[in-house]
Amino acid sequence: MSKQERTRAMFQVRFHGRGGQGAVTAAELLASAAFREDRHAQAFPSFGSERMGAPVMSFCRIDDQPIRTHEPVTEPDALIIQDPTLLHQAELFQGLGRDGYMLLNSTQNVADLGLDEFASGFRRDRLLVVPASALAMTHLGRPLPGAALLGGFAALTWAVSLDSVLAAINEKFTGPVAAGNAAAARAAFDFVRDERKALAFEEARADA
Repeated sequence: MSKQERTRAMFQVRFHGRGGQGAVTAAELLASAAFREDRHAQAFPSFGSERMGAPVMSFCRIDDQPIRTHEPVTEPDALIIQDPTLLHQAELFQGLGRDGYMLLNSTQNVADLGLDEFASGFRRDRLLVVPASALAMTHLGRPLPGAALLGGFAALTWAVSLDSVLAAINEKFTGPVAAGNAAAARAAFDFVRDERKALAFEEARADA
């Protein structure tokens, strides 16, 4: 999505993960990336248990104007799902409109994850899967998907640029951790960009 494609100024993102996967940090990094583009942003976690392995939500809003609301995001423009085991929660997709985006961390595709019926009501190039944990393991040495998912998110939505994501990562982390997270983000960006191109090609061939 280019900046011209945005249908409204505020862009709302809801992160779903498990305690220890960095969902709160990922939302903060996204807000930091937006700040670097001279936009207003906020990031905050949901209230409730954040113990290791427990389901966790965090939120990020990005806007061209000051953000007045501080309520949880109930109608997200995008979902970032850090753990595919959360897919069986009925409320996971709550509030996501038909023009929304979803980025899911998994090595399986949409069909293998049992999401074909759900995905049929959406634009196919807006619901994508990226192996974020695997990319993090390759580049960081730890299966923490947050930075990789933000790289993929940049390619999926263009709500923020990859350069801004990388700058936020390098501000938050140092040394090998910064380098590994940045490399994972770049790899995920390339992965999602290529997936979107492939889907666009398939659609064009089907319409021909």
